Amino acid sequence: MNDLLLTDELVLLAHDDGGANRLGRPHLDYGLAGAVLLELALAGRVEVTDGRLAVTDPTPTGVPLLDRALATVAGDRPRKPKDWISRLGKGLPDRVLDGLVEAGVLRRESDRVLWVFPRTRYPSPTGAEPAVETAARERMVAALAGDGPVDARTAALLTLTRAVGLDRKLFRALPKDRVKARLAEIAAGDWASAATRKAIEETQAAVLVATTAATAAIATTTVS
Repeated sequence: MNDLLLTDELVLLAHDDGGANRLGRPHLDYGLAGAVLLELALAGRVEVTDGRLAVTDPTPTGVPLLDRALATVAGDRPRKPKDWISRLGKGLPDRVLDGLVEAGVLRRESDRVLWVFPRTRYPSPTGAEPAVETAARERMVAALAGDGPVDARTAALLTLTRAVGLDRKLFRALPKDRVKARLAEIAAGDWASAATRKAIEETQAAVLVATTAATAAIATTTVS
């Protein structure tokens, strides 16, 4: 499968080798909504103006997943990026996973836990990590371990993994201080236009706020 979207890469990285979602819901939903907005920003379709997400070019990208979101944003009033995270996240994991299953990157397994609770997992057909996931992981590790410039898509994927807390799971083999410092360096780097970087920064912050709120809500419910 060529030309993976950030949504595809995030879904692959978020699932373990057994095909289980290690991010949980709604964290994955929010992360994927952020990935869609980042794709639209990188494609020059949206930017953030006065704190609001605005469509600057309504021309379809040719990718149904992105064009659906682009039409939704274009057809509404300008809103803050955080307002779009929950709106766009609904149903996204299923649509992205369906696409990866159709492409043969993953397969769908459905069963029941204790013969009662339904469960669906998405392991790779071979049982090994998909090659495209390995490539995404290696690309990010190389960016964190190196000192040079980072391409826009890798920088965007790193901001996403950081926003949803996946970086702590993906980069355990790297020194924590190094990862933190390098992520900050990449975020401040000159890898995209000012408008695109602004949109990505705002989206990252919106995803972080949404996932933090979701974690707090889950913790409160558990304690209660």
